[in-house]
This record gives sequence, structure tokens and C-alpha cells, in this order.
Amino acid sequence: FHVMFATKSGNVRRNKLSDFQRVNRNGKIAMKLDEGDRLVGVKVCREDEDVLLTTASGMCIRFPVDTVRVFAGRTSTGVRGIRLEKDNHVISMAILRHVETTSEETKAYLKHAAAMRRAAGEADAEEPEDTETADVAIGQDRIAELGAAEQFILTVTENGYGKRTSSYEYRTSGRGGKGIIAIQTTSRNGPVVAAFAVEDSDQIMLVTDGGQLIRTPVDGIRIAGRNTQGVTIFRTREDEH
Repeated sequence: FHVMFATKSGNVRRNKLSDFQRVNRNGKIAMKLDEGDRLVGVKVCREDEDVLLTTASGMCIRFPVDTVRVFAGRTSTGVRGIRLEKDNHVISMAILRHVETTSEETKAYLKHAAAMRRAAGEADAEEPEDTETADVAIGQDRIAELGAAEQFILTVTENGYGKRTSSYEYRTSGRGGKGIIAIQTTSRNGPVVAAFAVEDSDQIMLVTDGGQLIRTPVDGIRIAGRNTQGVTIFRTREDEH
């Protein structure tokens, strides 16, 4: 196992978990940070998994863990995980399962999954973007295999909106790019505050800066594509986030 670090400025670093086996009472330096930078995530990972970084402006990037070399020391600032636009910053890191598949296969699977949700009576189930070009036929065994490996990413914004999106919509790319849209950060939504993998059986708790709290089942939050705004999860008061 390894430990992946992610910072606000978009840097990542990977160390062996054994580097942190012995920690003195007064602590140990985990990562050197540039002035004004800070850690936003630390996760245990394996080489056969992927890293998902999400920014406040609603962009994200997904890349394999093994594209980040293992650092021998603990005092370096790491390497670039995502290239950020001005006034943007990383808000979260998630570790996802890596699934070997083609873009045509994932499009066909997403189209099938959306059709199944509509058939099950989910009136607001929509077909993900780009699936109109999904003309590859995949068998039931492969559909079952992809379904078992599928994860859903819950993205939540400052004004209480959010959605679940299939992990297959977050394509794997090289480390250090600008990324792709994770959610629309309109004036209605506000910036992103969290993005992480969830299970249907989970519940989430959201707390505002005004001291209000809500607890809600994840399976009641709509599944939607990346390039959408999401739905209301928490009705925040004016000037409350």
C-alpha cells in the first residue's frame, strides 16, 4: 500500500505507507508545502487504482496512481496533478477503482444503465452525454461485470446542490492536464465543496457555516451526467453555505 497526498495548488505525492510506520510523539513532517498551499486530501491507495482530483470551479481530472512516482523522502512538494486556472483550487481527492474498458464500451454501458433506471420508474433518469454514439454491442456478462465495478461520485456545491455521477463518465487521462467538467458551478450552485465516491446504502450529513445540519440517504440524490447542475440536497438560507 501507498499514501497519496494532494494539495490545494494541484500537486500530488506518493509515498510508501511504511514511511509513516513510526511517528514520534511530537509528529513527523508528512509533506513540504509552498507558502499559501495546504493539504486537501491524504488517502491510502494501491498501484492498480486511480486518483480523482476535483476543483472549486467544478473541474476534475482522473489519472492512474502509478503515473505518480513513489517518492523516497517526505519533504518534497510532489508533482503536478492538475493544471489550475487563475483563482481556482483543488478541494478534494478520491481514490477510485481502475477498470480496463474502452470509451465505446463505457458509452454503451451508460446508455444501458440509464434505460434500466427509466424502466424501473425513475422518471427523471436521463441519458448521459455522448451515448448517442454508443453503437457497440456489449453482452450481458460484460454489462454485469461493468455494473459490479461501477462507482458513483457524489459532488456537492456551496449552495446545497449536488448529484451522483457514474465513475465511467470520468475518463482516465494523463496527470497534469486541465481536466474535464465535474459539475456546472453556476451562480445558483456556487463553488464545489466536496466530491467523493458513495454507495447506495450510504447516508450523508451536510453542515452549514450557520450551524444547520441535514442527514439524508444517498440513494435519494439524482444520478446525472457530469455537465449538469444537480438538484437541491440542502435548502440553505440566504448567505449560508
